[in-house]
Amino acid sequence: PKKIKIENDRVDKKAKKRKQDEVRGNLWKGEVADGKKKAKKEPEEKWKWWEEERATDGSKWRFLEHKGPVMAAPYEPLPSKVRFFYDGKQMKLGPEAEEVATFFAKMLDHEYTTKDAFRKNFFKDWRKEMTSEEKSKITDLKKCNFNEMGEYFKAQSEARKAMTKDDKLKIKVENERLLQEYGFCIMDNHKERIANFRIEPPGLFRGRGDHPKMGMLKRRIRPEDIIINCSKDSKHPKPPPGTKWKELRHDNKVTWLVSWTENIQGSIKYIMLNPSSRIKGEKDWQKYETARNLKKCVDRLRNQYREDWKSKEMRIRQRAVALYFIDKLALRAGNEKEEGESADTVGCCSLRVEHINLYPEKDGQEFVVEFDFLGKDSIRYYNKVPVEKRVFKNLQLFMENKQPEDDLFDRLNTSILNKHLQELMDGLTAKVFRTYNASITLQQQLKELTSPDENLPAKILSYNRANRAVAILCNHQRAPPKTFEKSMQNLQTKVSHYVDMIGLLRHPLGLVRWDVEVADSFPYSPRAVETKKKAVERLEEQLMKLEVQATDREENKQIALGTSKLNYLDPRISVAWCKKWGIPIEKIYNKTQREKFAWAIDMAEDDYEF
Repeated sequence: PKKIKIENDRVDKKAKKRKQDEVRGNLWKGEVADGKKKAKKEPEEKWKWWEEERATDGSKWRFLEHKGPVMAAPYEPLPSKVRFFYDGKQMKLGPEAEEVATFFAKMLDHEYTTKDAFRKNFFKDWRKEMTSEEKSKITDLKKCNFNEMGEYFKAQSEARKAMTKDDKLKIKVENERLLQEYGFCIMDNHKERIANFRIEPPGLFRGRGDHPKMGMLKRRIRPEDIIINCSKDSKHPKPPPGTKWKELRHDNKVTWLVSWTENIQGSIKYIMLNPSSRIKGEKDWQKYETARNLKKCVDRLRNQYREDWKSKEMRIRQRAVALYFIDKLALRAGNEKEEGESADTVGCCSLRVEHINLYPEKDGQEFVVEFDFLGKDSIRYYNKVPVEKRVFKNLQLFMENKQPEDDLFDRLNTSILNKHLQELMDGLTAKVFRTYNASITLQQQLKELTSPDENLPAKILSYNRANRAVAILCNHQRAPPKTFEKSMQNLQTKVSHYVDMIGLLRHPLGLVRWDVEVADSFPYSPRAVETKKKAVERLEEQLMKLEVQATDREENKQIALGTSKLNYLDPRISVAWCKKWGIPIEKIYNKTQREKFAWAIDMAEDDYEF
């Protein structure tokens, strides 16, 4: 009997594997799981993963199969007519040195190539790619002439812009082919989109702000640098012929498909799933649920850090004041960095004495703190905020006998702060405060700004104003778009056009009111008057839409609304607002965003409260 059971188990496992292979094969072909082919253009049935039970063992998937990454194209040497000159003389470079030279040549018109740090780092790394003969000759970057290379790449760029429709179509078809082959994976019997399936090509590191490593060579990533993560029982991705992967891993406790280490910062890069995938959606959902949990205990936490301002221990006082700023101003905690490893950017815990100025109470004015520092991505944070007297006095104490370059919170760092926050609430970090304050601000602003009497464009303007309040809180700035002035001029031209048309339609009567009684004294039939009246109403509606649009653009020209909308605002607040006021969700979220937030669109009712 035991032998028969073992045989039956083998048969069952084989049958199960055959069924799995069949399902996977159908998924790769774009067929549904039961093997029936879909009719053309029939929309795929959405996987409502949020209606399923979540794994409790820490696993992210049970089965994962993908085709691996698309490697960067190999270097194509320049045509012989494109020359490089050193000290006025033509010089032929070997392929390794030539490739790195082209990276610099492509950036000749960019401000980066004028910066000393960029030029110094580039030249140092370029020399590492030269032959000993090239190295002995090329000793001064100022004597290098990359102009012909630069002109060649400019001409190529212009040629791409002038491509025929057929040529553009060929490229589009090839990109679509690569997307279909490499841009999807099979995860737990569902076809999921991959976010970034291409390996970044080599080039020169730019960094943000005055990054000390700008100009360094980002080396080519080879198959031997790459770790693949997939199921043991899947078809494993094949490396390019004649190469092998660094490692093949089967770790279902992580969500990445491919990883490698880049050479500039030594950081690990990943190929992950698209924001619309289950894994990303679950992470988002959990993030907002954690922020909602903070709402339940935020008053207790605020009372606690206020009490801690009076602590006898300096470290507790510093922690409490930092937490107050993280809560009140939505400051980032600030990650610890190696000295000289990156641009001089700071967060709350890494603020220095030079980053704040104190203005004591004067003539009944409040105690004010002025912040001025470079935050994430070298974006300047400047703010003057009134603070409570005890916070002000503590800051004076923290700054005593310190130099401008000394740490303001010298007894605190991010890990100490987050360890303390974990003790206060499970899953609490400094970022949760940021998410909580952003979402609660949106909800409050929408309640205050939305009027039932407003029409659709005005309601959307109110939504964008609420979103803008959050973006300002989170310091999400941007430079005004290059096309801003031109697009505003075009908009104003349209506005003037509508004003003129309305004027023309009204001119013959010179009336404010259109009624039959007044119209009788003019040679117009009531029907003609009614037609004209409707035409004016339509034009006035269009005019109002354009004026609202112009206001919206002007107010948001230096504010990045997208960052908070995608990363800090519980999407269920926006969905509920749309449902409550009958606003099409397409007016708030574009197609990509609707896919990302499909779970929220399906779940949230019009009475949802964050």
